[in-house]
Amino acid sequence: MKTLAIWLLALVQSASSASQTPAQVPADTPAAADPARILFPAGVSGLVLVLVKADRTADYEAVISALKTAVAAAPASDQHIAAGWQVFKAREADAKGNAVYVHWLPTPVADADYRPSILLDRLSASLPEALLVKYRDALAAPPTRLTLDAFATLGATPVPPPR
Repeated sequence: MKTLAIWLLALVQSASSASQTPAQVPADTPAAADPARILFPAGVSGLVLVLVKADRTADYEAVISALKTAVAAAPASDQHIAAGWQVFKAREADAKGNAVYVHWLPTPVADADYRPSILLDRLSASLPEALLVKYRDALAAPPTRLTLDAFATLGATPVPPPR
């Protein structure tokens, strides 16, 4: 587990320090699409890496707690978006001293926006606006979305090919 945490920390550091080159946008993507959306296609797993200013972790965690409460109180038709969703806080900070949070989405809903602020706005009628302002101000950088395709299961015994 420590090796995974070190690998993720290195990934976050390289993502936050490397100059970002614009990704190629598929021709079928609408021009008005919000680039901040956190979407995943069907049949994949996803990670969202979030860098939070060290002095603002309580604000970020308050939003995640509010989201958890809102999901629990939501109708079953809205609860499925959070199925399996886990949030981890790295013990290590990134190279700039920011706290690192990893959102693990083993089975995200295709084309659902996984930004906590959007979900909270949709699921909670009594959300204080100040909470979302604190959330926005807590972010050290935009979240990094990683769409994961299964590559190898290292703990499984290989099966020889049939002859």
